Amino acid sequence: MVDIRYSANQRDVKRYTQEELRNEFLITDLYVPDKIKAVYSHVDRMVTFGCMPVEKRVSIDDGIDCWSNFGTHYILERREIGIFNIGGTGTITADGVSYELGYKDCLYITRGTREVFFESKDKTKPAKFYMVSAPAHCSYETKLITIKEAAKKPLGSAETSNKRVINQFIHPSVIKTCQLSMGMTELEPGSVWNTMPAHTHERRMEVYMYFEVPEDQAVMHFMGEPSETRHIVMKNEEAVISPSWSIHAGAGTSNYTFIWAMGGENQEFDDMDNLKTTDLR
Repeated sequence: MVDIRYSANQRDVKRYTQEELRNEFLITDLYVPDKIKAVYSHVDRMVTFGCMPVEKRVSIDDGIDCWSNFGTHYILERREIGIFNIGGTGTITADGVSYELGYKDCLYITRGTREVFFESKDKTKPAKFYMVSAPAHCSYETKLITIKEAAKKPLGSAETSNKRVINQFIHPSVIKTCQLSMGMTELEPGSVWNTMPAHTHERRMEVYMYFEVPEDQAVMHFMGEPSETRHIVMKNEEAVISPSWSIHAGAGTSNYTFIWAMGGENQEFDDMDNLKTTDLR
């Protein structure tokens, strides 16, 4: 079953209730035992998946009618995908080749991969696979990137409550992909702000997935046009869709980690329209 989200424009979003805002952009319940959760966004046709194998080996197309949802014979026929593990150790088998992913490791799977299966090493500590897929017009190399192999970019400061490390995994400086870029930003204790000062990027959309949020804490995710912002209160292991016209920033009631995924016209990380914090409304 695929949850379809159609594109929302900034003029209509100004009139959304909080419930409508959440229904349009928030993604919850990503990790259902032995099931595939898929949310198809018509914003750049990005698809967000979640999978938590417990008792069995799970296929990426479990419960999904590929032809009716993607117009292809298999999900990655014309797509590439990035997969992070945020749970216990797990294995991904892509066209017969197996890759073991520890906590915070990432696997990039190229276009044209027919079969993808997910398993957990220990069902009492199941893997949690978070995935984002983008359309692809060419194929590259399927590759495992561990957290140690990610390109690390320290940013921010304790004074501005945003001291953090950006880990670039699926990025031109690490591997070659068609259009998908993904990474993980880790905030240090005492820091709560991400992506502030805020920005938009007209040429790319983005999806954030917050995790390592303590059970009794939350993240206030800010979105909307810079001149008329909105917010969504998010809990642990929830994701949010960010169209190109929207800012995407957050402040937590504690530090946390989030995975970002981008797709669009280019892969230039610094291609953004920067905003002054004092200009936000």
